[in-house]
Amino acid sequence: MTKRRATITATGHYVPAKILSNADLEKMVDTSDQWIRTRTGIVERRVMEGGASSHMGALASLDALAHRGIAAEEIDCIIAATVTPDMFFPSTACLIQDRIGAKNAWGFDLNGACSGFLFALVTAQQFVENGVHNKVLVVGTDKMTSITDYTDRNNCILFGDAAAAVIVEPCDEEGFGILDAIVRCDGSGQDALYMKGGGSANPATHETVDKKMHYIYQDGKAVFKVAVVRMADVSAEILERNRLTGKDVSWLVPHQANLRIIDATADRMGIDRSKVMINIDRYGNTTAATIPLCLSEWWNNGNLKRGQTIVLASFGAGYTWGSILVRWSVKDSPAGTA
Repeated sequence: MTKRRATITATGHYVPAKILSNADLEKMVDTSDQWIRTRTGIVERRVMEGGASSHMGALASLDALAHRGIAAEEIDCIIAATVTPDMFFPSTACLIQDRIGAKNAWGFDLNGACSGFLFALVTAQQFVENGVHNKVLVVGTDKMTSITDYTDRNNCILFGDAAAAVIVEPCDEEGFGILDAIVRCDGSGQDALYMKGGGSANPATHETVDKKMHYIYQDGKAVFKVAVVRMADVSAEILERNRLTGKDVSWLVPHQANLRIIDATADRMGIDRSKVMINIDRYGNTTAATIPLCLSEWWNNGNLKRGQTIVLASFGAGYTWGSILVRWSVKDSPAGTA
């Protein structure tokens, strides 16, 4: 029997209207536009006002549903990848389910940090390929400005807010869909990138607030040193085990954390930058939203076309990292036939 394969059938995204530029940050901390651009590739990022992660996730989900041409009631399961849930419970997935009217779906949150979308996509793949569900909504949504310390000049320049979603369904065409995936984690990296306050180890107190434990902390040099190797290696590995080279890849879709890490990954795979999806300059690091946001934007613009081979790659806190190989199956985009 032919294996039932999962595929992405639609994308959608939402970015807030408010822009926080490098020039704005120059007025807030000791930094400069040139310093930020040179080290990260970021020019501006978005800030969500008057809403939380579920609000952005719901709008991205409705966008994906509209592109697919189906009602929310058809969704079987919602997986929300986020490190900035509206609250500990109920889950952000439950809040999104209620906001969009997906009354027949169950759901849960998944915390894989910047690799959250890849982890959620692999999970959705299993539900579909095992025949448990036919339509799974995967949402990457993070309001990173809510946990960013704007007196920390090294970290506040990096993060922005956004959400993006994909719908995962069975693929009835041989050679299309999610072809392979490698996902990994290593908890020994826990001290390099974290938010220690608010959990069961450090419940919220005046002391944890005073110590700024409810903000993201990152040892940038330590994270960069590991990320630049592991994200590149896992992306090369997925090509090698599928007997592919960089020439076979139409698009590399990397997590948008740092332009130097993205370039190192492309170099390791033998891929020219013209075949790399990059929007870090406009949005910064939106954590679980970065990869699906790229997919949605490129598909909307008609640049992501049916039959193209793409590699998704990420690295995040944990450490977590991974790569997914996809042959794009969606036929139409708003910009024309793909």
